[in-house]
Amino acid sequence: MGAKASTRTSLAYIGIGSNMGKSLQNCYKAIDFIDQTDDCSVAKISAFYRTEPQGAACRDWYVNGVIEIETSLDPHELLNALLSIEAGMGRVRRQKWEARIIDLDIIFYDDAIIRQPDLQVPHPLMHERRFVLVPMARLNPGWIHPVLGKSMAELLTDLDARGQAVLPLGDL
Repeated sequence: MGAKASTRTSLAYIGIGSNMGKSLQNCYKAIDFIDQTDDCSVAKISAFYRTEPQGAACRDWYVNGVIEIETSLDPHELLNALLSIEAGMGRVRRQKWEARIIDLDIIFYDDAIIRQPDLQVPHPLMHERRFVLVPMARLNPGWIHPVLGKSMAELLTDLDARGQAVLPLGDL
């Protein structure tokens, strides 16, 4: 696991997704890169799921999961580290909802609420996305959304599943 810092660590949840090339391998490669990042340590990895794409630009199904990390990086440093990993793996951002080799999103950073142009935590759409809620609810069902005041299990129960298929990897 990654290097441990001597300063206070925070708990963060990172959403991981890919729908280009060998998607599951891309996700695990990104996890390895995160774990090798100074001041980040992967603590838990969810199961991975085949998920129906959201948005109009992309037709290929994704592989999605969530990881829990311990980090002494502040939220902006963590975001920069994730963006660097994406770029290093070949991600080029051209348009919203396009196919991508890797997508890394900060879902939660402790119970922080951050609303800045370059960073929004908790992720502003996570509670509307089964591809985030299913693995998140399996990883930590009791985690409370700091804005909505509901657990991951409650948010998942409340979410309409139509148009948002989330299947175990072998079912597609």
